[in-house]
Amino acid sequence: MTEENNIIQKAEEELKKRYTRNMAVASSNLCVHCGMCIDQCHYHMATQDPKVSPVAKAEHVRRVMKKEHDWLCRILPWWVGAGELTEEGLDRWVDAAFRDCTLCQRCIVNCPMGVDTPLVMATARGVLNAVGKSPEILRELADAAISREENMEFFKEFFMEQIKSMEEELRAKIGDLKARIPVDVKGAQILYVPLSGAHTIMPEAEIFYHAGTSWTMSMFEASNYGVFLQDPVRAKRITERIVKEAERLEVEEVVVTECGHAYATSRWEAPKWFDRPWKFRVRSILEVMDEYIRLGRVSLDPSRNNGISVTYHDSCNLGRNGGLFEEPRRILQACVKDLREMTPNRRQSICCGGGGGLVALPDYDEVRLKAGEPKARQIHATGAETVVASCDNCRHQLGQLNEHYKLNVNVVGLAELVVNAIVPKKKEGISSASA
Repeated sequence: MTEENNIIQKAEEELKKRYTRNMAVASSNLCVHCGMCIDQCHYHMATQDPKVSPVAKAEHVRRVMKKEHDWLCRILPWWVGAGELTEEGLDRWVDAAFRDCTLCQRCIVNCPMGVDTPLVMATARGVLNAVGKSPEILRELADAAISREENMEFFKEFFMEQIKSMEEELRAKIGDLKARIPVDVKGAQILYVPLSGAHTIMPEAEIFYHAGTSWTMSMFEASNYGVFLQDPVRAKRITERIVKEAERLEVEEVVVTECGHAYATSRWEAPKWFDRPWKFRVRSILEVMDEYIRLGRVSLDPSRNNGISVTYHDSCNLGRNGGLFEEPRRILQACVKDLREMTPNRRQSICCGGGGGLVALPDYDEVRLKAGEPKARQIHATGAETVVASCDNCRHQLGQLNEHYKLNVNVVGLAELVVNAIVPKKKEGISSASA
Protein backbone atom coordinates (compact mmCIF):
# COMPACT_ATOMS: atom_id res chain seq x y z
CA MET A 1 0.00 0.00 0.00
CA THR A 2 1.37 3.42 -0.96
CA GLU A 3 1.74 6.19 1.61
CA GLU A 4 -1.11 8.11 0.01
CA ASN A 5 -3.40 5.09 0.15
CA ASN A 6 -2.46 4.54 3.79
CA ILE A 7 -3.37 8.16 4.65
CA ILE A 8 -6.70 7.89 2.86
CA GLN A 9 -7.56 4.61 4.57
CA LYS A 10 -6.70 6.02 7.97
CA ALA A 11 -8.73 9.18 7.25
CA GLU A 12 -11.74 7.11 6.18
CA GLU A 13 -11.51 5.03 9.36
CA GLU A 14 -11.36 8.15 11.52
CA LEU A 15 -14.29 9.68 9.67
CA LYS A 16 -16.38 6.55 10.34
CA LYS A 17 -15.49 6.70 14.05
CA ARG A 18 -16.75 10.28 14.17
CA TYR A 19 -19.97 9.62 12.31
CA THR A 20 -22.35 10.20 15.21
CA ARG A 21 -26.06 10.95 15.02
CA ASN A 22 -25.33 14.67 15.28
CA MET A 23 -22.77 14.45 12.53
CA ALA A 24 -25.21 12.51 10.37
CA VAL A 25 -27.71 15.37 10.65
CA ALA A 26 -25.07 18.08 10.12
CA SER A 27 -23.65 16.40 7.03
CA SER A 28 -26.99 15.39 5.51
CA ASN A 29 -29.04 17.18 2.87
CA LEU A 30 -30.56 19.31 5.63
CA CYS A 31 -28.55 22.25 4.27
CA VAL A 32 -30.77 23.81 1.58
CA HIS A 33 -28.05 26.24 0.42
CA CYS A 34 -30.24 29.22 1.28
CA GLY A 35 -27.20 31.41 1.96
CA MET A 36 -28.40 32.72 5.34
CA CYS A 37 -25.10 31.73 6.96
CA ILE A 38 -22.84 33.32 4.34
CA ASP A 39 -23.05 36.95 5.44
CA GLN A 40 -22.78 35.89 9.09
CA CYS A 41 -19.27 34.47 8.69
CA HIS A 42 -16.51 36.98 9.48
CA TYR A 43 -14.29 35.43 6.79
CA HIS A 44 -16.89 36.11 4.11
CA MET A 45 -17.73 39.51 5.59
CA ALA A 46 -14.06 40.47 5.29
CA THR A 47 -13.32 39.04 1.83
CA GLN A 48 -16.66 38.56 0.02
CA ASP A 49 -15.13 35.32 -1.25
CA PRO A 50 -17.80 32.58 -1.54
CA LYS A 51 -15.10 29.92 -1.17
CA VAL A 52 -14.74 30.77 2.53
CA SER A 53 -18.48 30.81 3.27
CA PRO A 54 -19.68 28.24 5.84
CA VAL A 55 -21.62 26.23 3.27
CA ALA A 56 -18.65 26.05 0.88
CA LYS A 57 -16.22 25.00 3.60
CA ALA A 58 -18.54 22.31 4.94
CA GLU A 59 -19.23 20.98 1.45
CA HIS A 60 -15.64 19.70 1.23
CA VAL A 61 -16.55 17.24 3.98
CA ARG A 62 -20.18 16.67 3.09
CA ARG A 63 -19.43 15.44 -0.41
CA VAL A 64 -17.29 12.66 1.07
CA MET A 65 -19.93 11.80 3.66
CA LYS A 66 -22.58 11.59 0.93
CA LYS A 67 -20.51 9.02 -0.93
CA GLU A 68 -20.66 6.77 2.11
CA HIS A 69 -24.05 7.50 3.64
CA ASP A 70 -26.45 9.02 1.11
CA TRP A 71 -28.69 6.29 -0.36
CA LEU A 72 -29.31 8.39 -3.47
CA CYS A 73 -25.59 8.35 -4.14
CA ARG A 74 -25.78 4.66 -4.95
CA ILE A 75 -28.08 5.52 -7.85
CA LEU A 76 -27.09 9.04 -8.90
CA PRO A 77 -23.75 10.02 -7.31
CA TRP A 78 -23.35 12.96 -9.67
CA TRP A 79 -26.75 14.31 -8.63
CA VAL A 80 -25.91 14.57 -4.91
CA GLY A 81 -22.39 15.87 -5.55
CA ALA A 82 -20.67 12.95 -3.83
CA GLY A 83 -16.94 12.49 -4.15
CA GLU A 84 -14.05 10.26 -3.16
CA LEU A 85 -11.67 11.18 -0.35
CA THR A 86 -8.26 12.03 -1.77
CA GLU A 87 -5.08 13.44 -0.29
CA GLU A 88 -5.55 16.55 -2.38
CA GLY A 89 -9.02 16.83 -0.91
CA LEU A 90 -7.60 16.50 2.61
CA ASP A 91 -5.24 19.38 1.88
CA ARG A 92 -8.29 21.48 1.00
CA TRP A 93 -9.77 20.42 4.33
CA VAL A 94 -6.75 21.91 6.10
CA ASP A 95 -7.48 25.34 4.67
CA ALA A 96 -11.22 25.05 5.25
CA ALA A 97 -11.10 23.67 8.80
CA PHE A 98 -8.03 25.39 10.26
CA ARG A 99 -7.05 28.46 8.26
CA ASP A 100 -10.54 29.61 7.25
CA CYS A 101 -12.66 28.67 10.26
CA THR A 102 -12.46 29.56 13.95
CA LEU A 103 -15.43 27.33 14.90
CA CYS A 104 -17.13 30.49 16.21
CA GLN A 105 -20.66 29.05 15.74
CA ARG A 106 -22.17 32.25 14.38
CA CYS A 107 -23.26 30.35 11.27
CA ILE A 108 -25.35 27.82 13.21
CA VAL A 109 -26.99 30.58 15.25
CA ASN A 110 -28.22 32.12 12.00
CA CYS A 111 -29.10 28.92 10.12
CA PRO A 112 -32.89 28.50 9.76
CA MET A 113 -32.40 24.74 9.45
CA GLY A 114 -30.05 24.46 12.44
CA VAL A 115 -27.24 22.89 10.39
CA ASP A 116 -24.24 22.42 12.68
CA THR A 117 -21.50 23.51 10.30
CA PRO A 118 -18.99 23.96 13.18
CA LEU A 119 -19.43 20.27 13.99
CA VAL A 120 -18.61 19.38 10.38
CA MET A 121 -15.46 21.52 10.49
CA ALA A 122 -14.47 20.16 13.90
CA THR A 123 -14.84 16.65 12.50
CA ALA A 124 -12.55 17.61 9.63
CA ARG A 125 -9.99 18.86 12.15
CA GLY A 126 -10.12 15.56 14.00
CA VAL A 127 -9.64 13.55 10.82
CA LEU A 128 -6.74 15.75 9.72
CA ASN A 129 -5.11 15.39 13.12
CA ALA A 130 -5.42 11.60 12.96
CA VAL A 131 -3.45 11.50 9.70
CA GLY A 132 -0.82 14.05 10.74
CA LYS A 133 -2.14 16.94 8.66
CA SER A 134 -3.10 19.24 11.53
CA PRO A 135 -0.82 22.22 12.32
CA GLU A 136 2.36 20.94 13.95
CA ILE A 137 2.54 23.88 16.37
CA LEU A 138 -0.82 22.95 17.91
CA ARG A 139 0.34 19.36 18.37
CA GLU A 140 3.57 20.53 20.00
CA LEU A 141 1.72 22.84 22.39
CA ALA A 142 -0.70 20.07 23.38
CA ASP A 143 2.16 17.66 24.00
CA ALA A 144 4.05 20.29 26.01
CA ALA A 145 1.07 20.63 28.35
CA ILE A 146 1.00 16.87 28.91
CA SER A 147 4.77 16.81 29.39
CA ARG A 148 4.49 19.40 32.16
CA GLU A 149 2.64 16.95 34.39
CA GLU A 150 4.86 14.04 33.44
CA ASN A 151 7.92 16.10 34.41
CA MET A 152 6.36 18.10 37.24
CA GLU A 153 9.35 17.87 39.56
CA PHE A 154 11.49 19.51 36.89
CA PHE A 155 9.00 22.33 36.34
CA LYS A 156 7.88 22.84 39.95
CA GLU A 157 11.03 24.54 41.28
CA PHE A 158 11.03 27.15 38.52
CA PHE A 159 7.26 27.59 38.85
CA MET A 160 7.48 28.22 42.59
CA GLU A 161 10.25 30.77 42.08
CA GLN A 162 8.00 32.68 39.71
CA ILE A 163 5.12 32.57 42.18
CA LYS A 164 7.35 33.79 45.00
CA SER A 165 8.41 36.78 42.90
CA MET A 166 4.75 37.57 42.07
CA GLU A 167 3.81 37.16 45.71
CA GLU A 168 6.36 39.79 46.75
CA GLU A 169 4.95 42.13 44.11
CA LEU A 170 1.41 41.46 45.38
CA ARG A 171 2.40 42.27 48.98
CA ALA A 172 4.07 45.50 47.93
CA LYS A 173 1.02 46.61 45.95
CA ILE A 174 -1.53 45.72 48.61
CA GLY A 175 0.61 46.74 51.57
CA ASP A 176 0.09 43.49 53.45
CA LEU A 177 3.07 41.24 54.14
CA LYS A 178 0.68 38.37 54.85
CA ALA A 179 -0.86 38.39 51.38
CA ARG A 180 -0.17 35.18 49.50
CA ILE A 181 -0.48 33.40 46.20
CA PRO A 182 -1.15 29.96 47.67
CA VAL A 183 -0.19 26.82 45.77
CA ASP A 184 -0.98 23.17 46.55
CA VAL A 185 -3.22 23.99 49.52
CA LYS A 186 -5.53 21.15 50.50
CA GLY A 187 -9.08 22.02 51.49
CA ALA A 188 -9.23 25.45 49.85
CA GLN A 189 -12.60 26.45 48.45
CA ILE A 190 -11.29 27.40 45.01
CA LEU A 191 -8.67 25.93 42.70
CA TYR A 192 -7.88 28.79 40.36
CA VAL A 193 -6.52 27.76 36.96
CA PRO A 194 -4.58 30.54 35.18
CA LEU A 195 -2.78 30.76 31.87
CA SER A 196 0.96 31.18 31.46
CA GLY A 197 1.84 34.73 32.45
CA ALA A 198 1.41 37.09 35.38
CA HIS A 199 -1.45 38.92 33.62
CA THR A 200 -3.80 36.03 34.50
CA ILE A 201 -2.45 35.62 38.05
CA MET A 202 -1.79 39.00 39.64
CA PRO A 203 -5.19 40.69 39.12
CA GLU A 204 -7.08 37.60 40.28
CA ALA A 205 -4.82 37.19 43.33
CA GLU A 206 -5.62 40.75 44.35
CA ILE A 207 -9.36 40.20 43.82
CA PHE A 208 -9.29 37.00 45.89
CA TYR A 209 -7.42 38.86 48.62
CA HIS A 210 -9.96 41.67 48.86
CA ALA A 211 -12.86 39.21 48.73
CA GLY A 212 -11.38 37.14 51.55
CA THR A 213 -11.39 34.00 49.43
CA SER A 214 -10.00 30.64 50.47
CA TRP A 215 -8.13 29.66 47.31
CA THR A 216 -5.16 27.87 45.88
CA MET A 217 -3.61 28.15 42.44
CA SER A 218 -3.23 25.31 39.98
CA MET A 219 0.23 24.31 38.85
CA PHE A 220 -1.18 23.80 35.35
CA GLU A 221 -2.38 26.24 32.73
CA ALA A 222 -6.00 26.42 31.57
CA SER A 223 -5.38 26.28 27.81
CA ASN A 224 -6.16 23.02 26.03
CA TYR A 225 -4.69 22.76 22.52
CA GLY A 226 -6.07 19.23 22.21
CA VAL A 227 -9.48 20.88 21.80
CA PHE A 228 -8.28 22.95 18.86
CA LEU A 229 -6.97 19.77 17.27
CA GLN A 230 -10.22 17.93 18.01
CA ASP A 231 -7.99 15.23 19.49
CA PRO A 232 -10.03 13.55 22.26
CA VAL A 233 -7.05 11.68 23.71
CA ARG A 234 -4.86 14.75 24.09
CA ALA A 235 -7.76 16.98 25.17
CA LYS A 236 -8.85 14.58 27.91
CA ARG A 237 -5.28 14.07 29.09
CA ILE A 238 -4.74 17.83 29.43
CA THR A 239 -7.99 18.27 31.35
CA GLU A 240 -7.26 15.25 33.52
CA ARG A 241 -4.26 17.00 35.08
CA ILE A 242 -6.55 19.62 36.60
CA VAL A 243 -9.25 17.12 37.55
CA LYS A 244 -6.73 15.03 39.50
CA GLU A 245 -5.29 18.12 41.14
CA ALA A 246 -8.74 19.36 42.19
CA GLU A 247 -9.69 15.97 43.60
CA ARG A 248 -6.38 15.59 45.43
CA LEU A 249 -6.74 19.02 47.04
CA GLU A 250 -10.44 18.42 47.79
CA VAL A 251 -11.53 21.83 46.56
CA GLU A 252 -15.17 22.83 46.18
CA GLU A 253 -14.81 24.38 42.77
CA VAL A 254 -12.43 24.95 39.87
CA VAL A 255 -12.37 28.53 38.63
CA VAL A 256 -11.05 29.06 35.12
CA THR A 257 -9.28 32.30 34.21
CA GLU A 258 -10.35 34.68 31.44
CA CYS A 259 -10.05 32.11 28.65
CA GLY A 260 -12.89 31.27 26.29
CA HIS A 261 -12.04 27.78 25.06
CA ALA A 262 -10.72 26.69 28.49
CA TYR A 263 -14.00 27.64 30.16
CA ALA A 264 -16.25 26.13 27.48
CA THR A 265 -14.20 22.94 27.52
CA SER A 266 -13.97 22.56 31.30
CA ARG A 267 -17.57 23.54 31.99
CA TRP A 268 -19.48 21.88 29.16
CA GLU A 269 -17.39 19.36 27.22
CA ALA A 270 -14.86 17.75 29.54
CA PRO A 271 -17.34 16.22 32.04
CA LYS A 272 -18.55 13.96 29.21
CA TRP A 273 -15.06 12.51 28.77
CA PHE A 274 -14.89 10.91 32.22
CA ASP A 275 -16.70 7.88 33.55
CA ARG A 276 -17.34 9.42 36.96
CA PRO A 277 -19.03 12.56 38.25
CA TRP A 278 -16.76 15.33 39.43
CA LYS A 279 -16.80 16.26 43.12
CA PHE A 280 -16.38 19.94 42.32
CA ARG A 281 -18.15 22.48 40.15
CA VAL A 282 -16.56 24.57 37.40
CA ARG A 283 -17.04 28.30 36.97
CA SER A 284 -15.42 31.13 35.07
CA ILE A 285 -13.64 33.90 36.94
CA LEU A 286 -16.29 36.17 35.35
CA GLU A 287 -19.00 34.42 37.35
CA VAL A 288 -16.94 34.66 40.52
CA MET A 289 -16.17 38.38 40.12
CA ASP A 290 -19.84 39.05 39.39
CA GLU A 291 -20.80 37.19 42.56
CA TYR A 292 -18.28 39.08 44.70
CA ILE A 293 -19.62 42.41 43.46
CA ARG A 294 -23.29 41.47 43.92
CA LEU A 295 -22.67 40.16 47.45
CA GLY A 296 -20.55 43.14 48.43
CA ARG A 297 -17.42 41.08 49.01
CA VAL A 298 -15.52 43.63 46.93
CA SER A 299 -16.44 47.29 46.64
CA LEU A 300 -15.80 49.16 43.40
CA ASP A 301 -15.57 52.85 42.54
CA PRO A 302 -15.90 53.38 38.76
CA SER A 303 -14.21 56.79 39.01
CA ARG A 304 -10.96 54.95 39.75
CA ASN A 305 -10.88 53.91 36.08
CA ASN A 306 -10.25 57.53 35.12
CA GLY A 307 -13.44 58.09 33.16
CA ILE A 308 -12.37 55.86 30.26
CA SER A 309 -14.89 54.82 27.62
CA VAL A 310 -15.09 51.04 27.31
CA THR A 311 -16.54 48.50 24.88
CA TYR A 312 -16.81 44.78 25.55
CA HIS A 313 -16.00 42.01 23.08
CA ASP A 314 -18.14 38.88 23.53
CA SER A 315 -15.78 35.94 23.18
CA CYS A 316 -17.43 33.23 21.06
CA ASN A 317 -16.64 30.53 23.61
CA LEU A 318 -17.57 32.52 26.70
CA GLY A 319 -20.72 33.94 25.14
CA ARG A 320 -22.25 32.05 22.25
CA ASN A 321 -20.84 28.70 23.42
CA GLY A 322 -20.69 29.30 27.17
CA GLY A 323 -23.70 31.49 27.95
CA LEU A 324 -21.82 34.25 29.79
CA PHE A 325 -23.36 37.45 28.47
CA GLU A 326 -24.70 39.45 31.41
CA GLU A 327 -22.03 38.66 34.02
CA PRO A 328 -19.25 40.65 32.31
CA ARG A 329 -21.64 43.54 31.63
CA ARG A 330 -22.73 43.75 35.27
CA ILE A 331 -19.07 43.81 36.26
CA LEU A 332 -18.28 46.56 33.77
CA GLN A 333 -21.24 48.65 34.87
CA ALA A 334 -19.83 48.47 38.40
CA CYS A 335 -16.30 49.51 37.48
CA VAL A 336 -16.61 52.01 34.59
CA LYS A 337 -18.97 54.90 33.87
CA ASP A 338 -18.95 54.84 30.07
CA LEU A 339 -19.81 51.43 28.60
CA ARG A 340 -20.52 51.36 24.86
CA GLU A 341 -21.95 48.28 23.21
CA MET A 342 -20.79 47.02 19.83
CA THR A 343 -23.48 46.22 17.29
CA PRO A 344 -24.29 43.36 17.05
CA ASN A 345 -23.35 41.85 20.40
CA ARG A 346 -24.01 38.97 22.77
CA ARG A 347 -25.24 35.91 20.82
CA GLN A 348 -24.76 37.68 17.50
CA SER A 349 -21.28 38.98 18.33
CA ILE A 350 -18.82 38.87 15.45
CA CYS A 351 -15.78 36.66 16.01
CA CYS A 352 -12.50 38.55 16.39
CA GLY A 353 -10.82 36.04 14.05
CA GLY A 354 -8.30 34.70 16.56
CA GLY A 355 -10.18 31.67 17.89
CA GLY A 356 -9.72 28.00 17.12
CA GLY A 357 -6.00 28.18 17.89
CA LEU A 358 -5.23 30.54 15.01
CA VAL A 359 -3.30 33.05 17.13
CA ALA A 360 -0.65 30.35 17.64
CA LEU A 361 -0.20 29.77 13.90
CA PRO A 362 2.06 32.41 12.28
CA ASP A 363 1.57 30.94 8.80
CA TYR A 364 -2.04 32.14 8.96
CA ASP A 365 -1.33 35.67 10.24
CA GLU A 366 -2.32 37.46 7.04
CA VAL A 367 -5.61 35.59 6.71
CA ARG A 368 -6.31 35.95 10.43
CA LEU A 369 -5.86 39.71 10.44
CA LYS A 370 -8.02 40.07 7.34
CA ALA A 371 -10.73 37.94 8.97
CA GLY A 372 -10.62 40.29 11.96
CA GLU A 373 -11.49 43.34 9.86
CA PRO A 374 -15.25 43.20 10.64
CA LYS A 375 -14.46 43.20 14.37
CA ALA A 376 -12.04 46.11 13.88
CA ARG A 377 -14.83 48.07 12.17
CA GLN A 378 -17.15 47.30 15.08
CA ILE A 379 -14.65 48.57 17.62
CA HIS A 380 -13.95 51.73 15.65
CA ALA A 381 -17.68 52.48 15.38
CA THR A 382 -18.06 52.62 19.18
CA GLY A 383 -15.43 55.35 19.56
CA ALA A 384 -14.34 53.66 22.80
CA GLU A 385 -10.85 54.15 24.19
CA THR A 386 -10.60 50.70 25.75
CA VAL A 387 -11.64 47.24 24.55
CA VAL A 388 -12.22 44.56 27.17
CA ALA A 389 -11.53 40.97 26.10
CA SER A 390 -12.18 38.27 28.70
CA CYS A 391 -10.34 35.67 26.63
CA ASP A 392 -6.59 35.56 26.16
CA ASN A 393 -6.72 34.51 22.50
CA CYS A 394 -9.20 37.32 21.78
CA ARG A 395 -7.00 39.74 23.71
CA HIS A 396 -3.99 38.78 21.64
CA GLN A 397 -5.93 39.06 18.37
CA LEU A 398 -7.54 42.38 19.28
CA GLY A 399 -4.13 43.75 20.22
CA GLN A 400 -2.85 42.89 16.76
CA LEU A 401 -5.99 44.25 15.09
CA ASN A 402 -5.42 47.45 17.03
CA GLU A 403 -1.97 47.82 15.49
CA HIS A 404 -2.90 46.56 12.02
CA TYR A 405 -5.97 48.76 11.59
CA LYS A 406 -4.63 51.68 13.68
CA LEU A 407 -7.61 51.68 16.03
CA ASN A 408 -5.72 53.56 18.77
CA VAL A 409 -7.39 51.66 21.61
CA ASN A 410 -6.18 49.94 24.75
CA VAL A 411 -6.95 46.21 25.02
CA VAL A 412 -7.31 44.85 28.56
CA GLY A 413 -8.74 41.97 30.52
CA LEU A 414 -11.81 42.45 32.70
CA ALA A 415 -10.00 41.58 35.93
CA GLU A 416 -7.61 44.51 35.36
CA LEU A 417 -10.44 47.02 35.37
CA VAL A 418 -11.92 45.41 38.48
CA VAL A 419 -8.60 45.70 40.32
CA ASN A 420 -8.28 49.34 39.29
CA ALA A 421 -11.73 50.08 40.71
CA ILE A 422 -11.43 48.18 44.01
CA VAL A 423 -11.92 50.26 47.15
CA PRO A 424 -9.88 48.56 49.91
CA LYS A 425 -11.83 47.89 53.08
CA LYS A 426 -10.61 49.48 56.27
CA LYS A 427 -10.53 46.05 57.82
CA GLU A 428 -9.84 43.27 55.34
CA GLY A 429 -11.71 40.03 55.70
CA ILE A 430 -10.05 36.64 55.73
CA SER A 431 -6.75 37.07 53.95
CA SER A 432 -5.64 34.65 51.29
CA ALA A 433 -2.91 33.72 53.76
CA SER A 434 -5.53 31.76 55.66
CA ALA A 435 -5.84 29.38 52.70
